[in-house]
Amino acid sequence: MTDPRPGPLAGLVVADFSRILAGPYATMLLADLGAEVIKVEGPGGDDTRSWQPPVRDGVSTYYLAVNRNKRSIALDLKDPDDLAVAQALAARADVLIENFKPGGLARFGLDYDTVAAGNQRIVYASISGFGSGPKGAALPGYDLIVQAISGLMSLTGDPGGEPFRAGISVFDVMAGMHATIGVLSALNARHATGRGQHVEVNLMSSALSGLVNQSSAYVAGGVVPSRMGNSHPSLFPYEPLPCSDGDLIITAGNNGQFRKLVEVLGVPELADDPRFDRNEKRTEHRDELRPLLVERLKTRTKSEWFHAIIAAGVPCGPINTIDAGVAFAEEIGLDPVVNVGPPGHAVPSVRNPITFSETPADYLLPPPALDEHGEEIRQWLAAERRTEEGPA
Repeated sequence: MTDPRPGPLAGLVVADFSRILAGPYATMLLADLGAEVIKVEGPGGDDTRSWQPPVRDGVSTYYLAVNRNKRSIALDLKDPDDLAVAQALAARADVLIENFKPGGLARFGLDYDTVAAGNQRIVYASISGFGSGPKGAALPGYDLIVQAISGLMSLTGDPGGEPFRAGISVFDVMAGMHATIGVLSALNARHATGRGQHVEVNLMSSALSGLVNQSSAYVAGGVVPSRMGNSHPSLFPYEPLPCSDGDLIITAGNNGQFRKLVEVLGVPELADDPRFDRNEKRTEHRDELRPLLVERLKTRTKSEWFHAIIAAGVPCGPINTIDAGVAFAEEIGLDPVVNVGPPGHAVPSVRNPITFSETPADYLLPPPALDEHGEEIRQWLAAERRTEEGPA
């Protein structure tokens, strides 16, 4: 705890009072970049420790996904001694991130106003489901509920079928990234003012922002989008198309790409067909164009067409399972898997997606066991307090 870890955020102390996904994802991103993240857990630990299967060496892979590079301390906030430790950590931290129910930390003296009164430099980030207003604060903040309420599920699935959730907790991840952006922005503002501030992020706002063109279709155009399966409302072709042995995603996003596509498919005349010579025409006449493309694609395998279409400069790709996706990333040199921790005890993990030329991410600490660093953190805080108080 005395020597800062390497990275662009070296020297920052983050008190992580969050759990599950959005907050832990944000704090892991900060930890990868050198921040000293202290994960504060209740006596039972982060809920995701018990979200099994799957597991690795008896530990939930869900928990492993978002908790590397952190130190864990277990604190019962209802216990006066443990609460004093939590308050001392908040007083020392540069950043505090929490996702309690709005106002839930006030009874422990760990709300923003109380913490900032004794630590004016604190950047305090709160993550909720629907904001801290009186109506939003009462609503349960679960990703699946936000997927439903925001409209995402109305856009996901076959046109004639039922709505579907996304395959991941997509708005938890978005909110975690938005919280990270907010924290870094507030830290930059602190350089000028010397003061921290309260950063608030909620899943609902992250959802509406993350729905981008679909939410804009309504707020700017008055159009309520609906489910289109794998089709795109504004582009064609931009979806899976069947080859002789399965589907291939093909995305011809402009006129030049479409011309290259039909040339490699052996039907160059389609590029000059007045029904298909502009994107808006191709989108309007997709039901006429699709069978013409499929007729050619059915003559070869998806692998053969993948290599031929990519070589022609048109984006395309197979629909992989996760294992094949990881293998593809390895094949093209993205090094997607890193081993976190010392040899013999390392935990495989998906690397931080950001590449720095001078201050790269590091992967020193595997996801901690519950209270693994509790005594170390208590001793560090006691030493910090003695340093502040000075000699007797």
